[in-house]
Amino acid sequence: MATQQNNPQEIARMLYDKGYAIIDPFITYELGNSLLNEFQNTPLEKFKKAGIGRHKDFNVNSNIRTDQIYWLENNNLAIREYFNQIEKVRLAVNETLFLGLFDFECHFAYYPIDSFYQKHIDAFQGSSVRVLSSILYLNPDWQNGDGGELKLYAPKDSVVLETTAPTFCKQIFFLSQEFPHEVLITKKPRYSITGWFRINDFTNP
Repeated sequence: MATQQNNPQEIARMLYDKGYAIIDPFITYELGNSLLNEFQNTPLEKFKKAGIGRHKDFNVNSNIRTDQIYWLENNNLAIREYFNQIEKVRLAVNETLFLGLFDFECHFAYYPIDSFYQKHIDAFQGSSVRVLSSILYLNPDWQNGDGGELKLYAPKDSVVLETTAPTFCKQIFFLSQEFPHEVLITKKPRYSITGWFRINDFTNP
């Protein structure tokens, strides 16, 4: 169930209680529109086909995921403001859960029509750097039947905890190594900012 309160301490409490939090909305619609405008003005040729694995294990497998990504830097007013909101969450989570979150990385995630991402966990094999996953949805006027829902599963079994539509300015946080999830087939273009809070682990860069 989503909360409408963007309160970093409340988000940290939900993560402590359940391991995930859904906030709707997380940012103002004005900021959401600015982020969506930045997204849609990014040339499509700058987006890369998303893959699985990392380094020598990285590969693109269209049977598993078909989204496209563009990594973000803190070099735009709207993105900077979003990063400021994310930083407040990082500080609150560290204070409450003592996770030692060190930094945040994120990218635009573009799902063309008929795209999907099969059930997976947001942790690379042999690495525990990504600790907390973050997704902000930028899809105005998303309707029932448009698809693209995120299904969040309980740790270690197939029980579905949440099936949530990617509606405008909704934000989800969840523990990266605990919660399997998938993106259902989308019936129209789907926009989001997907990111991870990381720990400073020099053995797993």
